Amino acid sequence: MKVEFKNGVPLVNGMLVSWADIVVLVGGVPVTGITGIEYGDAQDIVNKYGAGRYPVGRAKGRITPTAKLILYQEEVVALQAQSANGRLQDLPVIEVQVSYLPENGIVVTDKIRNCHISENVRKWKEGDTGQEVELPLVPSHIEWGKAA
Repeated sequence: MKVEFKNGVPLVNGMLVSWADIVVLVGGVPVTGITGIEYGDAQDIVNKYGAGRYPVGRAKGRITPTAKLILYQEEVVALQAQSANGRLQDLPVIEVQVSYLPENGIVVTDKIRNCHISENVRKWKEGDTGQEVELPLVPSHIEWGKAA
């Protein structure tokens, strides 16, 4: 493995992760009609005060995860077919897995756990040649992967 240094930053074989290196599984099934995914979590971290003007410590509170899938309409229709009434919000809990498979072979997999789909909206306008549907997810938590 060749390691290069550009501007003080090491690059492994000169390649960084790209969209083509990402594989997304929804409910254990690879999704090909995906154009985007967003996910993350935020944690309440607050200063705690005592004597004086400055904090004497910090406290950590709840963690709030967020996620969103962006799929072609045809992929959304396939998901809807799994619902008894066609409502994505009534599907059972789904798991979303995002794996990064770069050329360097170091695989990292994040797991977005216990997701429900909270919205099902279409937005069409004149001249559109396809539909990308944003599906906001309500996850319980994210298991952040790490390089092995």
